[in-house]
Amino acid sequence: MIRYAAFLRGIMPSNPNMRNDKLRGVFEGLGFDKVSALLSSGNVVFRTDETDAAALETRIQQALTAELGIPGGTLLRTQDQLRALVDSDPFTGLTHGRETYLTVTFTRDPKAGMPKALSDAVGPTVTLLGYDKKAGALLSVIDNTDPSTTGFMAVIEKTYGKDITTRTFLTVQKALKKMD
Repeated sequence: MIRYAAFLRGIMPSNPNMRNDKLRGVFEGLGFDKVSALLSSGNVVFRTDETDAAALETRIQQALTAELGIPGGTLLRTQDQLRALVDSDPFTGLTHGRETYLTVTFTRDPKAGMPKALSDAVGPTVTLLGYDKKAGALLSVIDNTDPSTTGFMAVIEKTYGKDITTRTFLTVQKALKKMD
């Protein structure tokens, strides 16, 4: 069985249709095993024999839209992809905290890479560390002491489109641990 983490876009825990128990119910209804939701921000881990991640993403998103009215987006990563990312220790020497966020932005196309012009576009409050092709993820450090960092997501969406979702590195680590 393959272990997947589903990172769902546009989840608002205050919406009753987006709560963990309902998200789990959709995944269980699709026949997945060992379904578990993580935190309250659209992170679900599960197991299945299915190997076509793109087809799974589509099927999951169709079910989320039909059953719960969630139009966001579903991005899957395997346990192996997340393990390689975490083991690479991309944020060596850095600490996630209230003032500094270590973030991972998953893209639809893992081969997308990081355009050179992106570094200039994000401004001085965001440090781009690179792009992990195996995980299809842009790695960045956000300075939360400056309110101008709120424009970061707009720049990322302009570059990659809306088919992305961002999580803290801590959330990625927790998802990987939950997959064991």
